[in-house]
Amino acid sequence: MPKGYWIAHVTVTDPEQYAIYAAATAEPFAKYGANVLARGGTYSALEGADRPRNVVIEFPTMQAALDCYNSPEYQAARANRIGAGVADITIVEGA
Repeated sequence: MPKGYWIAHVTVTDPEQYAIYAAATAEPFAKYGANVLARGGTYSALEGADRPRNVVIEFPTMQAALDCYNSPEYQAARANRIGAGVADITIVEGA
């Protein structure tokens, strides 16, 4: 069964509030088997629009990735991100 991946491109506008969001994601990420492959760090934008924070999170399955995003735990964490930045998030199935 293919893995699922969250791919997020983020511009943080309120670092203190965003830190609260990031800390609150620990519980749902652990519950759904998330493995953070990239979070911030150096990047090279080659084509199209970019954001300064790029995140790739691996889940055991596409369904686990979707379930995590839709879970009450993640949605509670997400509420802390609203107003702390702008995010584009896509969930994709692995090859």
